Amino acid sequence: MLTFRQAEETDLETIVDLLADDPLGKKREQAVRPIPLCYKKAFAAVQGDPNHELIVACEGEEVIGCMQLSFLPGLTYQGGWRMQLEGVRVSADARGRGIGTRMLAYAVDRAKKRGCVLVQLTTDKQRPRALHFYMRQGFQATHEGLKYFL
Repeated sequence: MLTFRQAEETDLETIVDLLADDPLGKKREQAVRPIPLCYKKAFAAVQGDPNHELIVACEGEEVIGCMQLSFLPGLTYQGGWRMQLEGVRVSADARGRGIGTRMLAYAVDRAKKRGCVLVQLTTDKQRPRALHFYMRQGFQATHEGLKYFL
């Protein structure tokens, strides 16, 4: 049975492993032991902010997916809140079983409960399968996203 819960610090190594488990993630994450302090600091910042939720998807006690939900206030959409969805990952062993679809449904439900007017996300252009997955779930490619790395 698939369940969702707030991540705990004891989940951090598994979450970083999930984030690093693809060609792009391998380049930018450090899935090493002991886990680098930067991840612990980031986890504490997310957990300490009521507008951010780090969610894990579990089968029994095993973490098989993760995602970060960030709730953002804004003036556009008549002061409407939006949810930014980041770091969505499903373990390689659990892919193809509808886990990602259920994770997105959970995220959309959380956005509705928080009164958001929209859910937004970005996916790297080097992940065309991810883009197609999100579009099958009802997301629309309405904008061209840009990033400026520092």
